[in-house]
Amino acid sequence: MGMVNVGKKPVIKRYAEAIGKIALKPETIEKIRKKEIEKGDPFLVAEIAGINAAKQTSILIPFCHQIPLDYVKLAFFLKEDGVEVRCAVSAEAKTGVEMEAIVGVSVALNAIWDMVKYLEKDENGQYPYTKIEDIRVLIKQKEEI
Repeated sequence: MGMVNVGKKPVIKRYAEAIGKIALKPETIEKIRKKEIEKGDPFLVAEIAGINAAKQTSILIPFCHQIPLDYVKLAFFLKEDGVEVRCAVSAEAKTGVEMEAIVGVSVALNAIWDMVKYLEKDENGQYPYTKIEDIRVLIKQKEEI
């Protein structure tokens, strides 16, 4: 058990893109659209959170290798029923960067939830509509240098 030994693998260009979604109430989506969220811009906060998370993946996932990332980019798409988040990551490394993309998306979605949770709670303080879903890797590529 433990980390996989990648010592003999060549350094190559790695790219991964992950996607996920947070379902939100229509009223919350409208407040985001109108830039009326009390804590500020949820996409700006989620972008910073997602980038930081992608860079710290090896701390969060025990057997992940530390990978110096060349690029992390998050994109946000306001949908009729929520927000879709994409995270693209690249590096020149001995192992893939798909975990970094997944962690970036996951934390960005959590940051959005935190920014809008006061709008999502019902009268009992619960979240009957809000959910993070469908987090997955869209693209994983590697290319010899």
